Order: sequence, then C-alpha cells, then structure tokens
Amino acid sequence: MEDLVFSTSKPYTLGVELEFQLLDQNTLNLVPRVQPIINALVPECSNTIALEFLQSIIEIQTAVCNSVIDAAHDLSRSIQIVEDVAGEQQCILYSASLHPFAEPAEQKLTKGARYERIMEELQFVGRQFISQGLHVHVGVGDADTAIRVCDIIQTYLPLLLALSSSSPYFRGEDTGFSSYRSKLFEALPLAGIFGYIGDWQGFEEEVSFLRQRKIIEKVKDLWWDVRPSPGYGTVEVRICDMPVRFSETLGMVAVIQALVAYIAENTLSHSQVSLQLLRSNKWQAARHGLDGQFNDVSGLLKKQTQTLRSAASELLSLLEPLMVRFGAEKFLTPMQEILKRSTGAEVQRLLIRQGKSYPEMIHSLRNDYWLW
Repeated sequence: MEDLVFSTSKPYTLGVELEFQLLDQNTLNLVPRVQPIINALVPECSNTIALEFLQSIIEIQTAVCNSVIDAAHDLSRSIQIVEDVAGEQQCILYSASLHPFAEPAEQKLTKGARYERIMEELQFVGRQFISQGLHVHVGVGDADTAIRVCDIIQTYLPLLLALSSSSPYFRGEDTGFSSYRSKLFEALPLAGIFGYIGDWQGFEEEVSFLRQRKIIEKVKDLWWDVRPSPGYGTVEVRICDMPVRFSETLGMVAVIQALVAYIAENTLSHSQVSLQLLRSNKWQAARHGLDGQFNDVSGLLKKQTQTLRSAASELLSLLEPLMVRFGAEKFLTPMQEILKRSTGAEVQRLLIRQGKSYPEMIHSLRNDYWLW
C-alpha cells in the first residue's frame, strides 16, 4: 500500500510539469508519436519526459528547482531538446489546453495497465478528455501546512484558471468558455473541487476510507484542482490551463509559488467554505475568464466581490513582495501584460475574428511562444 508519510522538502522549492500537444508538421492535427520521441530521448532525458494519457501528448518535467529562474533554465533547455527530436518525427510541440479541431475518437490511448484501467471505467467520458495542463509543485514544511494551504487556496484557484485560460475551442467549435478544458476535466470522477479537509489526519482518514471502498488505489487517483503530494513533500496546484507563451508559464509558476508561501506564512481563515461559492467562482473563471465575477471569503483580498480581472490585479500586488523575495519579480510582468492585453483564450478568439483558420491560429501562437 502507498506510504502516506509526508516527505521533507525545502519550503517553496518548485517542480513544474508541462503537457504539450504533439502536432503533425503539415496538418497541425494531433498525432500519436510520443513513443518514438521518448525512445530517442531515453536514457539521457528519462527524468525529464513522461508519457501521458494519450499518445499525442508529451509531458516535460523539471528537476527540483530552488527558484523560478532555475525552473526557466531547466524547462527552456528541455523544451528545445524535445522540439528537436519531435522535428525528426515530423511533428511539433504546441502549448494550449485544447486542440481546436482534433477529434477525440481519433486519439490513441497510451499503453499501460493504469491508463487501460482508467479508460475501461471512463468510457465515452474518457475518450473526450484530450486536454493538457500546467501542474506546479511547491515545497512546504510539514503535512498540516500542506493541508491548510490546499484548503485555503481553493478560494483563489479561479484567479489562476482565469489568468491561464487557453481552451475556448473544441472539435471545431467555439465552446463559449475561456477554459473548456476545466469543464471536460470535471466530468472525471474525483476531479475538481474537493471541499474541506482540515488537517493531515483528516486527509489520511479520507484516503484510507476511499482505499477501503476500492474507490482509489493511490493519492494520484485524486484528480483534484490542488492536492498534497506526500512523496515529494509538496502542494501540487493542478487547475491551470497551459499558457500559450513560455513567459506566461513562468509567470504562473511565480504567482503559484508566492501564493502558497503567503498562505503558509500568514493567518487566514481556515474554515469550511461553501462548496456552492467555490463552484460559482470556478464556473465564472472557466466561462468568462477575467471578465467573470469573483467572491472572496477567506479574507486575502480587500474586496469581497469584484471581477476576476480586478481580483487578479489585487492578488498580484499582494504577492509582489514575495516574488521579489524569491528573485522572481521579472516574472510579474507577463502576468500584468495578460491583465492589460488578453489571456490565451482571448488571443485565440481575436485571431479567428481576424479571419485566420485554425491552422493559421496555431502557427501564430507558436511563433509567439518564446516572446517576452
């Protein structure tokens, strides 16, 4: 049975996971070529890359990083290596949380007992799940702090979702959502918002109960928007879409690191919050992006009710001293630019309104990926 001992980790160290789409160089459709790419990269990059649910997705991971700057160097090197090998397989990497016109039925499942077991249970729901996300691990000092952070941060996760939103199109249609990925994800069992845990003992009891009833096998079967990761000694924030630019990815990592640190180090209300309010906040972010409405009940922000754009702006100002402390202040700029300019979802819609086709939109976003 999986060990639930919370490992020791240095506070606020980072681990970042990026899920990229693999696209055919010519058609720009999803293509199942992850295995030959990984075969070409192993063993040199065996700790950097990983398989995902589908063969048209590749995950790039960092080592444990002491700072966002370290993560930036780690990721930029790995992405470029993987891109070079992908090119040899006539495909490219694409950063967004949903492909705009790929058909779910055409995707191939990655081989492996766990994925096959999951798909057997999920059936049609699982076959729709062709999305990609950004996951960020942040080290915390102890198990109870990890749970307190997970409980409190749930109120503010919609701000992260709105800032990172990049999935408005699915199967050739505008879904009306800024993050349709998040709605697809919620169709999965044990996914999304989890409610209130309280302390590490409460988490142990919940996991034990779910195991006894054979609902889960491991903690990683809990597909929550944020969860403790006992083996790493971290809080893992999983709500974000894949940002469409590398600078925005690093900006999201910096914000998440600072937010976890702020909650860990300050006294905030740690009590049960209405699930209806949490769901409403998340719906607003998924549906309307930064133009949605946000309600704060944990006391971090000055206003209880405001737009997600205004709340995100206030959050960035609040976290700026911590970002300076962590040497990550330069990564605040891409986040401020999103507030002034637009999210990845809004950029995609603008390109389509300008008359670009989906392939042309993909080319445009890829051309801008490394821009600061």
